[in-house]
Amino acid sequence: MDNNIFFSIILIIGTLLSLNVSKYFLTKIGSIKKVTERRIYYVARSIQVIILIVSFFILAIIWSVSLSTVLVVASSIFTIIGVALFAQWSILSNITSSIIIFFTFPTRIGDTIKIIDGDNSVTGVIVEITLFQIELLDTEGNTISYPNNLFIQRPIKKINNIQNISQEEVEIKKDD
Repeated sequence: MDNNIFFSIILIIGTLLSLNVSKYFLTKIGSIKKVTERRIYYVARSIQVIILIVSFFILAIIWSVSLSTVLVVASSIFTIIGVALFAQWSILSNITSSIIIFFTFPTRIGDTIKIIDGDNSVTGVIVEITLFQIELLDTEGNTISYPNNLFIQRPIKKINNIQNISQEEVEIKKDD
């Protein structure tokens, strides 16, 4: 019993440390890649949820909760989530894509890009990158929302011959 309390305290400290360290490194990566605070927040929250779920399962192991009990609870939760999201499977896909875009995508807010999608190609300035979509501003001033999961599946052309606009100009145009 005393060992369980000791290991639980160590796990809680380790979890809190992991949450803070992950937030620190995500903020550091975000500042290097010059991404918005809101985007860093979304990615940080997603990773924090994963850390908390893993910690919960480790806590169950520490307290010798039977594996079958943990699996029954987990499968029940995942079944409810699965049924709730069945029609909206793209929500998880968009969140995952947002995390991939955060770490790997070479363009940032203010860059002019062309999403090559056959006859449905889209050209515009990146105004915002959210958890679910990329928002572009086209030459006519229209805002185009493009889902993240489709965004990472399509070829993207960064247009360098058009002058990229600054973050401040994007905010001004977005507010109009």
